[in-house]
Amino acid sequence: MEIRDARTSDANGIATAAAESLRDSYGHVLDDETIDDVVAEWYADDRVASALDEGATLWLVAEENDAVVGFVQGALLDGDPPIGEIDWLHVAPDARESGIARQLLGQAQETFEKRGAGILQGDVLAANEEGWSFYEADGFDRVDEREVTIEGETYPEYVYQRAMGEGAAEAVVERIAGPDDVGELVVSFSEGDRGSKAPFYASYRTGELTDKYGWYCSNCESIATAMDSMGHIECNNCGNRRKATRWDASYL
Repeated sequence: MEIRDARTSDANGIATAAAESLRDSYGHVLDDETIDDVVAEWYADDRVASALDEGATLWLVAEENDAVVGFVQGALLDGDPPIGEIDWLHVAPDARESGIARQLLGQAQETFEKRGAGILQGDVLAANEEGWSFYEADGFDRVDEREVTIEGETYPEYVYQRAMGEGAAEAVVERIAGPDDVGELVVSFSEGDRGSKAPFYASYRTGELTDKYGWYCSNCESIATAMDSMGHIECNNCGNRRKATRWDASYL
């Protein structure tokens, strides 16, 4: 599985993932015709191409076996501090329960931080309990409730926010089993580097993210990785690798 920037050629895959996700999460409040209409409008080829041309837009896709299985869509909003707003975070039902949503959130946070955002915001319809529970579990606070109009009907929407900056990465974590002589490890999905097959994420021995253990390969969900003094990372299990492109103390 790889998380990467969306391309115009992803429009059909994005639309399919959105439709499947919307039906699973909102099928109890939105009928199939409404979902088909909004997907056709929001994710048409020209609409996706236009959105990707906007400098403030964030659009990342999760790709597995050459298919889009999820995506996160948002934009950087003006403010003091600027706000990284997540409009939609969709994962196809068959790909859920595998950490993809958490990885998409982590990559979105990292991207927005690099663009200068001080607040990460997620918007989710109130009817999607799984969606807003996801944000609450990751340390977001509900700061507002408003109404949105979809195909002429109004629905309540919750707004969640979390401050970013020093220490913010601690919120986007997952605990995993490490080697027998190490025990439990904590993976930070806000600290990633691209690999040849899928991203690598920093892993730590403690929840405070102060004692770094190594790198977690999201392609095969393995902690069996190795890094040399030049910053090359390789997964011993699946061959996923990162080649350092410049000298950087954080690689060593």
